[in-house]
Amino acid sequence: MNIEKYLENVVTWISTKGLDLLIALVLAWLIFVIGKFIAKKLSLLVEKAVNKKQEDAALANFAKNVTYFALVIVVTIAALGKLGVETTSLAVVLGSAGLAIGLSLKDSLSNFAAGIMILLLRPFRLGDFIEVAGTAGVAHKIEILTTQLLSGDNKLIVIPNSAVMAGNMTNYSANDTRRVDLVFGIGYGDSIDKAKEVIERVIKSNDQILTEPATTIAVSELADSSVNFVVRPWVKTADYWAVNFALNEAIKKEFDKEGISIPYPQQEVHMHQVSK
Repeated sequence: MNIEKYLENVVTWISTKGLDLLIALVLAWLIFVIGKFIAKKLSLLVEKAVNKKQEDAALANFAKNVTYFALVIVVTIAALGKLGVETTSLAVVLGSAGLAIGLSLKDSLSNFAAGIMILLLRPFRLGDFIEVAGTAGVAHKIEILTTQLLSGDNKLIVIPNSAVMAGNMTNYSANDTRRVDLVFGIGYGDSIDKAKEVIERVIKSNDQILTEPATTIAVSELADSSVNFVVRPWVKTADYWAVNFALNEAIKKEFDKEGISIPYPQQEVHMHQVSK
């Protein structure tokens, strides 16, 4: 008799409340699915808009991800609200959980904040050659928590964003032109004018060296065993290393051809015989 009464109550509940619950579940599911679809489309539009305006792939990707996750959170709360969940209480719970997680992951939050600063201030762009946190490489990827560099020998270097923003940073690709700084020494017995003429000839023969600003060729030091020249041509940033290597080789060959010596450190040892 009790079982029959229980079954009767179940049937009554299903007939009165079950249909409403089923409709609520379907509506919540539709809100979530359609909301996620809209969130994805809107985030792609944000990425396209930022990329068109800023021409910065890293910033555009970051804006897309933030937009998508923020909209998904809103959609999820809306879907839960349709099921009768008290969204105000849910917000309080999420806030408390967020505070607890934030305290336990303060280093990660520091990296996250630094990542936002990198993307907003843009001290470098993807593809720039930079020196930061004691290492150098090409900026490969900017993540939420880390920045990835590729070294000259193609090793992946991962640096926490907080370390990137904490110290000095050198961006070698920031400007269109760079100055190549070289030093060449000649012997004290060699002609300064002749050496200068040879260097000028080598400079003029290299098409990658810019005519403006003019190349500096000057005696910089009367060292212990050599007269040192500074040679400072200006080049396009992309040609820096090609010109650096080419000038070292060409000037050495021309010095050899013209009989101009390049001194190197020598040590003389004098032996005296002591008579007994």
